[in-house]
This record gives sequence, structure tokens and C-alpha cells, in this order.
Amino acid sequence: MSDALPIQQRKRIPEWLRVKLPSSSAFTRTRSLLEELNLHTVCESAKCPNHWECWSKGTATFMIAGDRCTRACGFCAVNTAKPLPLESSEPERVAEATFRLRLGHVVITAVARDDLADGGAAHFQATINAVRSRNPGIIIEVLVPDFLEKDDALQMVLDAKPEIFNHNLETVRRLTPSVRSRALYERSLEVLRKARERGVGYLYTKSGLMLGLGETEDELLEAMEDLRLVKCDILTLGQYMQPSPCHLPVVEYVTPAKFDEYGALAFNMGFRHVASGPMVRSSYHADEFQLTSRD
Repeated sequence: MSDALPIQQRKRIPEWLRVKLPSSSAFTRTRSLLEELNLHTVCESAKCPNHWECWSKGTATFMIAGDRCTRACGFCAVNTAKPLPLESSEPERVAEATFRLRLGHVVITAVARDDLADGGAAHFQATINAVRSRNPGIIIEVLVPDFLEKDDALQMVLDAKPEIFNHNLETVRRLTPSVRSRALYERSLEVLRKARERGVGYLYTKSGLMLGLGETEDELLEAMEDLRLVKCDILTLGQYMQPSPCHLPVVEYVTPAKFDEYGALAFNMGFRHVASGPMVRSSYHADEFQLTSRD
């Protein structure tokens, strides 16, 4: 029996997912700053439905290492193409943007760079160091690819000591081959396990799951339990939105009430912080998690 997701017509978007576009001078200032510093954001490249809100609040999720990904995941709107060389000035430009936006919490992600021996880990490290140097006291959250589970690459990122290490599981075990190009369910869990073990005393780990791709409730609960087995601290649950007709279809629009139910179950499993709702994304309201003493 095939695990491929069913092909169907695009479903009508329910009212609870309709976004009212804000009108704000802060939005224009944020966009102008990103253009001036020639920076990419996952907000734009991944067609995040929340980018209007976030930019209007003067924040953004920076996407380093270019805007061309070496993977072609079925859910993601980021362009898949042969990447360009890394820009050595990018870490300082990200640092300048975080300073001028006066961010207290920044999320830094990247495209998958399987073309590089370290998967771009050294570039992550340089960016973390530059941001912290320019912004003492800032909380740094990284949302990383799996680096093909290369220990040296993972350690490069951890050596820069981000406060939060995020790697998304994205979907349940059965659907992973259809949803995540070249990714492995167990590999992602192992990356989170290693990060948590090596970061004892200072690091929080985080992961996210998209709902509405055809997963069952039992499969979702299994994925949440698997994340707790590797001591993942923070969980995000959000609705998958089909970015274009070329991407995987939405199988189900999960109701806000169901998201509330899943969020409560996650808290009962032991996650320290849970964000669960149709519009939740990995970095959405990321600064709402308050750092406390690490066990």
C-alpha cells in the first residue's frame, strides 16, 4: 500500500485562516531595511502567511546561506536550484539588521546546503557570533537543517552556543518520505537528541509539526511522544498551507479547537512550551518562550 499523499482539488480556505493584511509604517521600514542590507527571510522565501504581521511588528526570521535550497521538499516554497557561493559579509549584515531592529530575540534559519561539506554549519556559527557581538544579551534561536547528521557540523553550531536549537520534524513518520526530500524521520530525532545531550546546562531544543497533510491523530501523538523521548523542550503545531498548485495538497484544515486539544496534550507530555494553532509557524511569536534555568 502506497504512503503517497492523495491528489485532490485545492480545498477552500476556512475563515479562521484568512489573514487581514495590516497597514503599518513599521512594515515598510522592515522591508526597506532588509532590502538595504540585501538579506533573505524565510518570511518571503517560504511565503509565510504571517510575514505581514511580523514585519509590521519590526521583526523577521533571517534565512542565511542564500535563497536556493539543495532539497525539494513537497511542502516548501523555497526555490530549489544550484546554490550560489556563500557571502562572507552576510553574518555582519544579519547582525546589523538585528541591531537596527532592536531585537531581543532573533531566529536564524537557512536553506539546506548539501553541496557544502559542513552543510553551512560554519556559516551558522559565524552568524551567531556576529549577532551576539553586535547585540550583547540577545536571545539567539537557530532553525537548522539536519546537516546529514554530520557530527562535526552539528558541533560547529553548538559551539557558538545559541540559546535555542530548533530542527523541525515537520510531519509524522509515515508521511516523511512524501513530504521531506532526502530527510529521514529518525535522523531528525537523532539530531535533536544529540543537540540536547551536548547542550546540557544551557540549550533548549525545539521542533515543529505541520498538520493537515493526511496524518492520523495516533500518528501525530506518536510523533509528539518521539520528540519527548529525545527530551525536546519546545513544540510548535501549525496548519499546513499549500504554497502553490505544484506543492502537496492540503488534506484537512484542522479546527482551532482541535489545535487547542493537541496543545493541551503536548503540555501533559512534558513540553516546557507549546504553541499550537492554525497560524503557528516555527518562529511565530518565538520570543514568547521565557528562558529559565536549564536542567
